[in-house]
Amino acid sequence: MKPVPPATSLRRAPVQRRSAERLTRILDACADLLDEVGYDDLSTRAVAQRAGVPIGSVYRFFGNKRQMADALAQRNLERYAERVTARLAGARPGDWRAAMDAVLDEYLAMKRTAPGFSLVDFGNQIPVGVRQAEPNHRVADRLTELLSGYLGRTPDEDMSRIFLIAVETADTLVQLAFRVDPQGDPKVIDETRELLRAYLARVLD
Repeated sequence: MKPVPPATSLRRAPVQRRSAERLTRILDACADLLDEVGYDDLSTRAVAQRAGVPIGSVYRFFGNKRQMADALAQRNLERYAERVTARLAGARPGDWRAAMDAVLDEYLAMKRTAPGFSLVDFGNQIPVGVRQAEPNHRVADRLTELLSGYLGRTPDEDMSRIFLIAVETADTLVQLAFRVDPQGDPKVIDETRELLRAYLARVLD
């Protein structure tokens, strides 16, 4: 069973397996409906109907659709971390270029294939235009935790700042790539990769 979001994002954390499975169905339904109708037209009632659960089950976990989308964003981040970890399992430890490719490639893969990800990702897009920069700090902190051992570096403030700058840069340019082309403009993505390599080479080599 896929991990559920941390208890901090929920009104009530699931305890029993049945409750956890119900939460998973709710978040899966939320992701599917985001692709179909968008955030503005998303409703807790529609999610309950799609998930096949009573509306009270949705409100047991979430007070509104924003909290539900935030929980989906947290689940996306955990799944993303799992994908990056799996990708690096066979890579040579200390190779920051392989780590950077894994971080960027797995984000692009989720952007193209994961339900609801294009609208929610890790929280930056919901609701569009009013979200503060907190999600990128959360992503940078997660990557610092995830990659510090692999890179043989101490997870200190300098490393957190480096990853935050890289994440903010990549986030802006990847959003541009997907505005230009629904599948991500290859030339913009190539330029993004080269820009990140140049920056990280200066601070990590």
